Amino acid sequence: MNNPGIKLTTMICNHYFRRNLNNNVASITRIHREIFTRMYPTKVVLPNGASINIRYHEPRKIIKLPLDLSALSEDEKKARLEKRKPKRKVKVTEIVEDNFNAKKYLKYIKK
Repeated sequence: MNNPGIKLTTMICNHYFRRNLNNNVASITRIHREIFTRMYPTKVVLPNGASINIRYHEPRKIIKLPLDLSALSEDEKKARLEKRKPKRKVKVTEIVEDNFNAKKYLKYIKK
C-alpha cells in the first residue's frame, strides 16, 4: 500500500505550492496560476437564521442552506412538510337571486 512514488509527488507538490505563498510575488510579476478565479461577495443564510458574508466562485446574491429535518421534532417536521405541499384551491360558488324586472323601468325610457 505504501507507494514511494506518491510520497515523492506530494513532496514535489508541497514544495511547488509553498513557493507561491508569498504575496509579493504577484505584485512584482504575473500571478502564477493556470486558472484565474474571480470571487463574488455572497450572503449565506444558515438554517438557524443567521447570515454571514463570504466570497463565492459564482455570482450569486444569496445562498440559503437547507434545514436538517432529522434534528426537528415530530410537530415541526409535519408543519414543514405541510408547507411543501401545494395549497388546495377553494371553490366559491355564489348563489345570486335574480328578481330583476325590466318592465318595471319602462316608464323611464323616452320614446
